[in-house]
Amino acid sequence: MASTTFVLGASRGIGWELVQQALADGERVIATARGDDALARLRAAGATALRVDLSDPASVSGLSWQLDGEKIDTAWHVAGVMCSRASATQPPSREQFDRVMHTNVLGAMQAIPQVAPLVQAAGGRYAFVSSAMGLIGGVSGSGAWLYRVSKAALNMAVASAHTAYPGSTFVCLHPGWVQTSMGGDSAPVTVADSVSGMRRVVAALPPDAGVRFVHHDGRPASGW
Repeated sequence: MASTTFVLGASRGIGWELVQQALADGERVIATARGDDALARLRAAGATALRVDLSDPASVSGLSWQLDGEKIDTAWHVAGVMCSRASATQPPSREQFDRVMHTNVLGAMQAIPQVAPLVQAAGGRYAFVSSAMGLIGGVSGSGAWLYRVSKAALNMAVASAHTAYPGSTFVCLHPGWVQTSMGGDSAPVTVADSVSGMRRVVAALPPDAGVRFVHHDGRPASGW
C-alpha cells in the first residue's frame, strides 16, 4: 500500500513542489489550498485536495473531519506568510502582528491537535517548514523581526507539542534561501533542490528521533 503524505499549504512554491515530488514517488497525497484554481491544479495532478485557510481559525477547525479515518505517514506543515523587512527600530502594527502570528503560529497550533494523532497512528513523521531566522542562538540582526518571532514561536510550539505525541517524530526544517515569491529570484537554492533535500532528511529520521531542527541539506541546527 502506498504511503500517505499530507501537505498543509500546497498552492505554490515549496508546498506545490512537495506534492509533485511525492506523487512522482508513488505516494498517496492529500494537500490543502485556499483558492479554487490551486485546488483544481492539485486535483489535476492526482492529489486529494482540501480547502483550508491557515489564516482563518474557522477554516482550520474543520480539518479533522476532512481527514477523518486517515493515517498519515508523513505530514508537512508548509503554510506561512512573511512580514515587512522592518527591523527592531520599528514596531509592527497590530494588523501586521495579527496576520503573521495568526498564520504562522496560531494556524500551526490549531492544526497540530488535529493532524498529529493521525501521524502518531501511523508511527509517522510530522515536518514543519520553519526558518533559521527563528533560531535563538547566533542571532545576527533584527531584519524582519516579526517574522523571526513567529518562527521562533513555531519552533517552540512544535518542540512542546511533541511531548503529547511521543509515538511520532517531529522535525522543524530550514528550507534554505529558496527561489520562491518569498525568497526572490536571486536566492541560491532552487525549490526542487530544497524540497528534495528536506524529503531526504525527513525520510532518514529514525522512529526514535524525537524532535529536532535540521537544515534542508541535513546539517543539524544549534541554538534553537
